[in-house]
Amino acid sequence: MAHSDLVITPVASKKDRKAFVDLPWHIYADDPNWVPPLKNEVRALITPGKNPFFSHAEAQYFLARRNGQVVGRVSAHIDHIALSQPAEQGMGPGTGNFGLFEAEDAETGAALIAAAENWLRSKGMSRVLGPISLSIWEEPGLLIDGFDHPPTVMMGHAKPSYQPMIEGAGYRAVKQLKTYDLGITTPFPPLIQRIIASGEKSDRIRIRKVDKSRFDAEAAIILGILNDAWGRNWGFVPITDEEVAHFGKQLKPIVFEDLIMIAELDGEPVAFMMTLPDLNEATAPLNGSLFPFGWAKLLWWLRKPKVRTMRVPLMGVVQRLQASRLASQLAFMMIEHIRIAAITRYGATRSEIGWVLDDNQGMNAIADAIGSKVNKVYQIYEKDL
Repeated sequence: MAHSDLVITPVASKKDRKAFVDLPWHIYADDPNWVPPLKNEVRALITPGKNPFFSHAEAQYFLARRNGQVVGRVSAHIDHIALSQPAEQGMGPGTGNFGLFEAEDAETGAALIAAAENWLRSKGMSRVLGPISLSIWEEPGLLIDGFDHPPTVMMGHAKPSYQPMIEGAGYRAVKQLKTYDLGITTPFPPLIQRIIASGEKSDRIRIRKVDKSRFDAEAAIILGILNDAWGRNWGFVPITDEEVAHFGKQLKPIVFEDLIMIAELDGEPVAFMMTLPDLNEATAPLNGSLFPFGWAKLLWWLRKPKVRTMRVPLMGVVQRLQASRLASQLAFMMIEHIRIAAITRYGATRSEIGWVLDDNQGMNAIADAIGSKVNKVYQIYEKDL
């Protein structure tokens, strides 16, 4: 081989798992825009019993070593709920995934991808979609544009060299996911303000913040809207009740009532918008560890977070309203309520909206109407096995 001996092995021990989790600190050592994840969260992500994804999925992790040094990693995984989805929506029968991809060089990248493909073939898969780490609801897609600034909470980062590695392995682009940057300190255009004002006068419409004292009930309302609103979207995989409970527990510390809105029409919840303070601003200096003093710093920050950036990871309107003007009106109203809270209570000056599918005409139109601009693009690839 061009770079001496390269060995790909399955992750099989506690030491291997530690190496798998630790590798990005080596890969991104000189990248000022990489945000170190909390290592305990990464360990939980990849561990059956700690991540409810594995109640309907299976995975194999691989490490690449050259002369004994770890130089790459990848996951190969199968979501059995995704296998039951309509093929025309992106997932479907025979479709496995690869993700958690990191590689020091092209030779390593090619060997890791080949190992993931071989494992998927051995499991009867005929197509691979990736990178997806691990669920479509976590970090889907490869960053291909927007390397010059850090990702927000729950968004991925990557090296520019990964795109030619993946495309060189025979993968073709199938879908793009975009995030939008929005300055929030100035009011929206007059037309949008009139639409919001009209909605505020309607007796049929109520925009309310979530009630954290009824966390489980509110989460169930949001899940119901989400599964309906996103049900026809490309790549959609239903979220299980177990996953809702798990994500709720994870997110509860950064859930603030005035940053999550539910829209009701004639008393029925029909839309929601979830906004999170950018936790990455607080965790980046911790370098992946809450010990010895990181936990105290984080708890102090969570008492009353002050952030530059908010992220809107999820937003949805029930399908029966999606083709109506009312859908946009409800979205603008929720955005305005949260915009004001983000400025006045948290000191935010910008928001990041996304990810948004490139063919989601409604959401892309809303993003354009309020003056936001695309700031990152993630790409999902496919290949027949």
